[in-house]
Amino acid sequence: MDVEKEPPRRGELRIYLGAAPGVGKTYAMLGEARRRLDRGTDVVAGLVETHGRAKTAALLEGIEAVPRRRMTYRGRDFEELDVDAVLARAPEVAIVDELAHTNVPGSRNEKRWQDIEELLAAGIDVLSTVNVQHLESLSDVVERITGVAQQETVPDDVVRRAEQVELVDITPEALRRRLAHGNVYPAERIDAALGNYFRTGNLTALRELALLWVADQVDVALQRYRAEQRITDTWETRERVVVAITGGRESETLIRRGSRIATRAGAELLVLHVLRGDGLSALGHVETGRYRKLTDQLGGTFHTVVGDDVPTALLDFARGVNATQLVLGTSRRSRVARLFDEGIGATVVQRSGQIDVHMVTHDEAGGRLRSWLGRRSPLAPSRLLAGWVLAFLAPALATLTGVLLRRELDFSTDVVGYFLATVVVALVGGLGPALVAALLSAGLLNFFFTEPLYTLTVHAQSNVITLVAMVLVGVLVALVVDRAARRATQAAQARTEAALLASYARTVLTNAEPLPRLLEKVRENFGMECVVLLEKRDGKWQAVEHAGVNPCGKPDEADVDIPVTADVHLTLRGRALPAADRRALEAAAGQALLALRQQRMAAAQAEAERQAEATQLRTALLSALGHDLRTPLTSIKAAIGSLRAQDIDLSPEDTEELLEAAEESTDRLARLVNNLLDSSRLATGAVRTHLRPVGYDEVVAHALSNVDGSESVSVEVDERLPAVMADPGLLERVIANVLDNALRHGGGPVAVRGSAYAEWVELRIVDHGRGLKKGMAEAAFAPFQRLGDRDATPGVGLGLSVAKGFTEAMGGTIRAEDTPGGGLTVVVALKACQAPDVVPVVLKEVAP
Repeated sequence: MDVEKEPPRRGELRIYLGAAPGVGKTYAMLGEARRRLDRGTDVVAGLVETHGRAKTAALLEGIEAVPRRRMTYRGRDFEELDVDAVLARAPEVAIVDELAHTNVPGSRNEKRWQDIEELLAAGIDVLSTVNVQHLESLSDVVERITGVAQQETVPDDVVRRAEQVELVDITPEALRRRLAHGNVYPAERIDAALGNYFRTGNLTALRELALLWVADQVDVALQRYRAEQRITDTWETRERVVVAITGGRESETLIRRGSRIATRAGAELLVLHVLRGDGLSALGHVETGRYRKLTDQLGGTFHTVVGDDVPTALLDFARGVNATQLVLGTSRRSRVARLFDEGIGATVVQRSGQIDVHMVTHDEAGGRLRSWLGRRSPLAPSRLLAGWVLAFLAPALATLTGVLLRRELDFSTDVVGYFLATVVVALVGGLGPALVAALLSAGLLNFFFTEPLYTLTVHAQSNVITLVAMVLVGVLVALVVDRAARRATQAAQARTEAALLASYARTVLTNAEPLPRLLEKVRENFGMECVVLLEKRDGKWQAVEHAGVNPCGKPDEADVDIPVTADVHLTLRGRALPAADRRALEAAAGQALLALRQQRMAAAQAEAERQAEATQLRTALLSALGHDLRTPLTSIKAAIGSLRAQDIDLSPEDTEELLEAAEESTDRLARLVNNLLDSSRLATGAVRTHLRPVGYDEVVAHALSNVDGSESVSVEVDERLPAVMADPGLLERVIANVLDNALRHGGGPVAVRGSAYAEWVELRIVDHGRGLKKGMAEAAFAPFQRLGDRDATPGVGLGLSVAKGFTEAMGGTIRAEDTPGGGLTVVVALKACQAPDVVPVVLKEVAP
């Protein structure tokens, strides 16, 4: 009998994921390979690139290497993974570096990850590496961050299918140190890499991308595990906020509130609409589209589930996505309706368990009955409702008592009973219920207890007085109650006004530009279309500041006009306001005038500070010129005076020395005057550039001939670098100024290096002096900046300022960086005439 052969076991893929080249992925992968080899596992190296790194090569020693496949393409020799050789060797584990690599045309597969798929299908476990910038879903994000387009990518799904993904992490500062020490790239590529791709900000962003991507994969694995183990309890591993909407007008409020909660908690936002089985509560297409679009704009996801029991469906969904917080709107049911059905919110709160529930109030909460009952009365709705009930119940109870005890009670006792009923109703329900209770009591007293009985006829004058007094007592007591309630309401309004005024005062005192913020607060607080502060200048009204749309140009055009002074008015457009609100507005108008004056005082202070800075600048210029002009002039005069002296017999050597000193002083004076003229030209915009292709190597040579101390400058500028678009004369001045600054302040040898990066060609002037303090890089290019004016070296501090102006005039950039190991590096970057003709190089990793 034939026995069906089991399919071969599929190999396991383990990937080492890094945020950037150099974090140590290959080193970590080889470390794992060594551990497996030591345990007796059959491990071979299918393809590992050491790039001449000694520590990486040391880990490879003792691991069998499968010969690579040699290929020729366009006259060049390449080596690729030999898939057939690895399959024939059939190891337990194969090491295949660089998952995203693109194979040479003519290879068995287009991508290396496809080669790895064949090895996995044959039952071979594979160890591999990849950087986060090579993930297909993140390649565009990485390009925006680094400015470098990724030539090689791998589908995210390939990495997700791996049995293990291990993040190899290192801080940006440590990675930059590795790069500076030459552990990642050869020396000629270090400077360009440090100044571009490997900037601290770029590395920090790439690191966060890698952490977030791995966190998402961990979350997917957790959901899979919970589903397999049928775990429904909430695990608070990650914050998720679920917002439940019904489709009512409060839905938008709930979504925005839920978004704010999610943002503050760094949580994921999910908006849920529960459809009942009968479809009666379904949203229309228009509402669904609007809420879905709003959810997308806020960075959330929109979901719909079906269930007759809305609380159960909502909680099942929340537990299914492992939500930690729920956002619901308060019930739109009235108090009476909630006596029979407590509503969805109360049910969810009782059943939520470990999920936190937020109940958000909105305009639709509480039903229409409550607002109708409390529209005019200052009393609470509950008291008003109780008063109306007692208005009918209390007189009826007094009547029932009098009828049942007719033999024991006399007429005066019945009158007291109705008076008591009227007073009780007035105390509870106020004027309206008291008036109804008084009239009803008078009618019942007359009908049941006043002769003739069971008629509404009144014969005795005393009985008429009793009935009228009953109505008056009820009305008077009710008026007292209403007045007390209105006073309480006025006190609450006064507290609200005080809170508003305190808010306005804080706005004026704590904001840099208080007037726009104050007007916006007034517009929001009073629900107006627009708020404008008008000022009369030269007999015409002008809007000083406004908040909102469609501002009015004159006080007559406004719905509300609050005069602050004769020439300043606060105007509002939107609706008329009651007198009580106008009182608060008058105080707000005073604050607006204060904010206007404060804003103008701040502007005047800023202008005074600007003038003070200009005066300080002029003082610095005169101080610098007083020293730096006098010094070379004194030297020149002394040399000429010695040469002209008739009583001094000078040797030829002394004469040559004096002439040389005069020439040096003249050159220094010429440079100083040139920098001053150049600074003036830059300030007035009089610099004109004539751009043409220029080679850095030629310009550097000319610049060195005009710089003192050029013998201590080492030049490493390859003549094969692409030419840049520049004005040769201006570029020579830029390089000469930067070199002069480096030689005077560097305190050691200076290096000039060139490198190409993307469409830019960079020239780096590197010194190893004391450098700059943290945060002083931008200030180094300010006019008259001489290292905080504490340096005794000559110069007025215009060299770098002029260099910056000339570089920007040519469409380039100039920046200062710290030299690894100490010192300052000034980078001059200009656009290449054309993109460098180089083969795209994949950034490699480094051994720690």
